Amino acid sequence: MITAARAGEVAGLLRQAAQGEILPRWRRLDAAAVRTKTGPLDLVTDADEAAERVIEAGLQRLFPGCLVVGEEGCAADPALLGKLAGAELAFVVDPVDGTANFAAGLPLFGCMAAAIHRGEVIAGWIHDPVGDDTAMALRGEGAWIETAEGKRRDLQVAAPVPVGRMIAAVSWGYMAPALKAQVTARLPRLGAVVGLRCAAHEYRLAAEGHAHALVYNRLYPWDHGPGWLLHREAGGYAARFDGTPYRPVEHTGGLIVAPNREGWEELHATLIAV
Repeated sequence: MITAARAGEVAGLLRQAAQGEILPRWRRLDAAAVRTKTGPLDLVTDADEAAERVIEAGLQRLFPGCLVVGEEGCAADPALLGKLAGAELAFVVDPVDGTANFAAGLPLFGCMAAAIHRGEVIAGWIHDPVGDDTAMALRGEGAWIETAEGKRRDLQVAAPVPVGRMIAAVSWGYMAPALKAQVTARLPRLGAVVGLRCAAHEYRLAAEGHAHALVYNRLYPWDHGPGWLLHREAGGYAARFDGTPYRPVEHTGGLIVAPNREGWEELHATLIAV
């Protein structure tokens, strides 16, 4: 359904939105261009909304009849999210992942999309507007990064290491209080912990082999569908906290991403198990 050629078209669409709507606003936002949604840590900017409009229109042009579920569209109409499971072809879109970084003028933000066929992720894209390249994956066909000039390099996760040597991005902010207290107390058992405030770059970091593991609690599909497939096609393993497979239609239950199943089990025992 999504060929390599069509994947390239979607990558071009994300780049178009980045070049036309995101980068021109970066470090040029006035106070009125940045707003809060559910709370002070949940931001939206004019760039998020404008880029999502461009991407949605482009996807519907490329794939007539597809459902587009964007982060900002769902903020306005939460019922959109419920349509995902029954769609023959849907796209989830996060126009500016890492909005807090973007609004602060930091270069760690990304433009993400994933194609979902009958509830399963079949393609994913993470475009880096600043680096001007796109990490993409097709289910069963691998994962790679492609530059604007068409140069391509394949992705491979890091070699497994013991948990005491793992470099991990651990997002504990949305965990329940008891789990948050447990996880944060156990973080020194890892080799190192990083936090980029941007799932787009954290997934790219892991899929390129520069970090070993990722841990998330909240699972909105636009945040995880693209990166989960990217990491899987780069050779990695992921499952929810209870060991069940990740699915983009389930939005709770946490997620651990590791180089292999053994690494997942060791990280789960270290951080999550009681």
